[in-house]
Amino acid sequence: MNFETLAISETDGVVHIELNRADKANAMNGPMWKDLRSAFAWLSTSRARVGVLSGQGKHFTAGIDLDMLTEIRSEIAGMSEGRRQERLREMIVELQETISAAESCRKPILAAIHGACMGAGIDLATACDMRYATEDARFSVKEVDLAIVADVGTLQRLPRIIGEGLARELAFTGRNFDGKAAHDMKLVNQVFSDKDSLMTAALKTAAEIASKSPLTIRGIKDTLNYSRDHSVAEGLSYVSAKNAAILFSADLAEAMSAAQQKRTGRFED
Repeated sequence: MNFETLAISETDGVVHIELNRADKANAMNGPMWKDLRSAFAWLSTSRARVGVLSGQGKHFTAGIDLDMLTEIRSEIAGMSEGRRQERLREMIVELQETISAAESCRKPILAAIHGACMGAGIDLATACDMRYATEDARFSVKEVDLAIVADVGTLQRLPRIIGEGLARELAFTGRNFDGKAAHDMKLVNQVFSDKDSLMTAALKTAAEIASKSPLTIRGIKDTLNYSRDHSVAEGLSYVSAKNAAILFSADLAEAMSAAQQKRTGRFED
């Protein structure tokens, strides 16, 4: 697929999605929001098994492109009361849907973060399944410094990852923190010395996931997402129904055979 603001490549079932506005610190303009939503939807239904999300150039992303905020303001400026608020809400929901598309994608998505990961970058990263970063990556829930309430996912997802108190501190202050601090607060799984080692590790992990039963990996992501938002009892009921449907699939027989023969399993997409 061709995208205006993304570079896409695929190797052995792993799709690498790169934010491709390096000259603008990968700031997320209107086309990038649309491209990301389309790319996550495509990944979800494609034969690929895992996605890795990163940024070209020196940064993951500086967050929302400020020119986009100006464009939004201009678009609604001439509207009457009521219609202006209605249109603005529609725009916000569209942005939310882009971020949520990473979370609802049936395939796992790993975020590989270097340089700046500001504002909407946090929204995007927290919607991914796992996050990895360089030691010198710079994070900030930056919206507060723009007099904006973060509204596309950070305030909903970040507390579930790092805890309520710390998430509130970061959202209220907008303070910067580096990759090591992000690891200490469990925002990222691992940190690396530079971008090359970061990408090598992220792609290696993605390849390992891609070697597993795709049916099972999709079931794990679906079950984890459901269980996060429901009670333990509801989660157990959900997974019992799911496994009743897929437990004795051909993938189970292949996984057992591969283990006995000490080889890598060969699974359908």
